[in-house]
Amino acid sequence: MIQILLLKNDLVLISRIEEVGTELGEPDCKLIKPFEILFNRDGDPIYQSWPHFTDQKELMIHSDSILTIVEPNKFQLDKYQQLTAE
Repeated sequence: MIQILLLKNDLVLISRIEEVGTELGEPDCKLIKPFEILFNRDGDPIYQSWPHFTDQKELMIHSDSILTIVEPNKFQLDKYQQLTAE
């Protein structure tokens, strides 16, 4: 499922997301091919692979780091699918 995540630290990500059952205290959300959504001076979106310091395509985070999750609109969904097409 592709979702847009607003993290508590104000980062906005678009990613495939899977909820993973883990032990209490362990990361419980798997992000697959996450991209950070930034905006240029004109307000146009810029997509950067996230996190920037690794080539890793799957990572785990704690769900309590997420402020909210929303469905991407068609533009965001199409762009993400273009970025992640293999």
